[in-house]
Amino acid sequence: MLAHEACLGAMSEHAELSTADRITLATRGPFEREPAWVRHPHDRTFEWRRLFSEFFGTFLLVLVAAGGPVVNAVHHGQVPLNAQVVAPGLMVMAIIYFMGMVSGAHLNPAVTLSFAARGDFPWHRVPGYLVAQVVGATTAAAFLRGLFGDVAHLGATVPSIGTALWKSAIIEVLLTLGLVSVILGTASGARNVGANAAIGIGGYIALSGLWAAPLTGASMNPARSFGPELVSGHWQGWWIYVVGPILGGLLAVGVAWILRGPPSTAAAAAAQGDERDPAS
Repeated sequence: MLAHEACLGAMSEHAELSTADRITLATRGPFEREPAWVRHPHDRTFEWRRLFSEFFGTFLLVLVAAGGPVVNAVHHGQVPLNAQVVAPGLMVMAIIYFMGMVSGAHLNPAVTLSFAARGDFPWHRVPGYLVAQVVGATTAAAFLRGLFGDVAHLGATVPSIGTALWKSAIIEVLLTLGLVSVILGTASGARNVGANAAIGIGGYIALSGLWAAPLTGASMNPARSFGPELVSGHWQGWWIYVVGPILGGLLAVGVAWILRGPPSTAAAAAAQGDERDPAS
């Protein structure tokens, strides 16, 4: 009797669902149904969740990216350079897995601007994302300063000694061109690869750092550079980490048009944090 009533209750609940929700329940099960802010990426009611997601994700990213050099300085070289450059890639991978469906896990003004320029992300949402990312990065730098003091310029990215600023800028352009190309590529097509994008993006960040960190710090992210620079007051070559990543991201948008043409519905969903296949 109880089982019969439970079955009737479940049937009644399913009858109230939309067609899209019934398909989701059939393919993923009742315990995997996404929350409203994931199923409705255009609903501004939930924008505060997305902005908090960008703030928190960028905070964690900068905490690791800037924290590596800081801890290395405090503990006299116990965090080698290869660990410092791989850690941000692993952190980005983890962030995409645990909150990519909330905000899209941009974590980077260059990425947000590139999604918007590509036509995957609405321009009216860009300012909120940029502010959340910059505030998250600055909060992480302030947290590091509160714990360890102003050491190692709080992990600020600086051009290497002996490398001309224009060369450093070109390196940041090329690094970000590759990064945003990977991001736009994994968020394109009728079948979005979803969370597996974390492997490609995180892997690219680590690989770029392994060869380019000694030259520019391999920032590829204006927020990651701006936060430590603001809190430490160390502004050496600051413009490289603004112009380089933004220009590289815009070039990647052009490459995406050459490779795949106009943006797809799946790419727009991924940029806004909805990883479901829109054809389903």
